[in-house]
Amino acid sequence: MPQLLKLASAQARTLETTQETLHALEATTKRAAAQGVDIILFPEAYLGGYPRTCNFGAAVGARTLEGREQFLAYFHDAVDLGDTPAGAGQDWVEKKLELPRGKKFRGDGVREELERIARETGVFVVTGLVERCAGTLYCGAVFVCPKLGVRAKRRKVMPTGSERLVWGQGSASTLRAVTTEIKGVKLCMGSAICWENYMPLLRQSLYSQNVNLWFAPTADARDTWESLVRTIGCEGRCFVVSANQCVQRKHLPSWIKGGKTTQQSQSIPVKPEASKASGGRRKSTIVGTEEGHKICLPLREDDGELQEVNGDSFMEESLSPKQTATSQPVPSSPADEEYVSRGGTCIISPMGEILAGPVWEKEDELLIIEVDFEDCERGRLDFDSAGSYSRSDSFKLSVEGLDLNPPPW
Repeated sequence: MPQLLKLASAQARTLETTQETLHALEATTKRAAAQGVDIILFPEAYLGGYPRTCNFGAAVGARTLEGREQFLAYFHDAVDLGDTPAGAGQDWVEKKLELPRGKKFRGDGVREELERIARETGVFVVTGLVERCAGTLYCGAVFVCPKLGVRAKRRKVMPTGSERLVWGQGSASTLRAVTTEIKGVKLCMGSAICWENYMPLLRQSLYSQNVNLWFAPTADARDTWESLVRTIGCEGRCFVVSANQCVQRKHLPSWIKGGKTTQQSQSIPVKPEASKASGGRRKSTIVGTEEGHKICLPLREDDGELQEVNGDSFMEESLSPKQTATSQPVPSSPADEEYVSRGGTCIISPMGEILAGPVWEKEDELLIIEVDFEDCERGRLDFDSAGSYSRSDSFKLSVEGLDLNPPPW
């Protein structure tokens, strides 16, 4: 008998504030529910935002005040789910952690909002997010059941490239698969976030748990992403749902567009300084070149309004401790229409076939397809990476804190 469910993948972008994005998540989930969707995925870092193009004013051995202001804005955009730095696991899931005095829940209420949205729409929601905990940000994914609320949350174990500057490393123990039953269909769900999908041992840790539904929220909008998720579908004999954001430069948050540390800026700003010359005090500024050199340039009175800070004069448009990252908006230009992320959202079959997508350069797209989960068993006629084909008698894999046996239904 067919085991049919409707899957959806949302090519949705983060909005200016986390509250707006949460409202958009609810609207999209309601739209999916109206079309009979059972499970929906939102992209990597959807809540909190993926800080694309931002370098946070950092270079090896140097940071700028403007970059710190950008990190502060990003930190405030992240969600607080009330978890602990090490991750409290099931105690957090089951709400067994101590509550703040006089409050009904831990965190900022985003967890409770996600549970309400899933409950009221009847849709199982999986979304990428940026979680703040103590002084650290984590890129994560949360599984929200309409009946039971949050079933699991995991943090990305290996941020990629410059992500490591602003995201901490999560525990591999959170790779434990999540089981549920929807309309009589038994699901064993796992998630690998963005380039975690390129990690062979991480993939095998999910295959070993007999996952039949794989979520791949991502920020990778390259053509090569499609070949990766098709490989995972074929290797794991599982359905793969991948979601990415489609973002134009004009849609980047104001704290990125307003600063000087985006990819459009090729030099790290240096605080202007005053120099002295014989016969009086001469106003000047130091600027950085693309080659990393410093040049001292004189200022005329008509170069801009001069400000006095600790006795030194410099222009307001230069970096000062009083400035914020959003105080210098960049004028609009044709470059604002450029796509900094083209999307690529797609859904893949257990045989590695493309069922929906990939969708390119289209915002607010919702891929929906009905699938038969018995296709996973059909595919295991000749390949089963969780069972005998893995040759677990000869090849051994262990993951710190993670049970690789298939979880009970």
